[in-house]
Amino acid sequence: MTVYDLKPAFQNLLRPLAARLVAMGLRANQITLAALLLSFAMAAALALAPHDLWPLWLMPIVLFVRMALNALDGMMAREFGQKSLRGAYYNEIGDLLSDAALILSMAALDGLSLIAAVAFALGAMLSEYAGVLSQALRGRRRYEGPMGKSDRALFLGSYALLRATGILPPGWSDTLFFAAAALTLPTTLNRMKGERS
Repeated sequence: MTVYDLKPAFQNLLRPLAARLVAMGLRANQITLAALLLSFAMAAALALAPHDLWPLWLMPIVLFVRMALNALDGMMAREFGQKSLRGAYYNEIGDLLSDAALILSMAALDGLSLIAAVAFALGAMLSEYAGVLSQALRGRRRYEGPMGKSDRALFLGSYALLRATGILPPGWSDTLFFAAAALTLPTTLNRMKGERS
């Protein structure tokens, strides 16, 4: 199971918005770049104000908006004739850069070591590479979990909320991030051998 399994229902909710954006003259690639810029802005806010609470409260909202933008650009590309090779590059590379920026920026927080953040970021990149490589080798992009893109967003958003509320002691941060990094390994293996579309 993975949060990605909820994507079809999420897309159904967003489909009218996708049609409206297309009617306004917006392109899928513009939405993809907007998601990337939003992620970079959030990462910069967290890195520059690691002792303030507002970036932590803002993180779950930004992650939700980013997920919505990621769903919208895909629908605009597939369902409204905006699919392109450049868009595919933007989508995959943009996701990798966004994840890396958001994960690594959290190393600015007290209690989270850079090595734990780097381990999670590298694991995320490895699992996404396995998904893309499967498309090249088998003709089908893989999205299996347990730590796919949507799952990582849920993890980061939950972590930020728990830190903002003070429920999670900073001393647990490395343990959680190393555990998340460990979950990227079965994710990678599942994408290498999985048969789910």
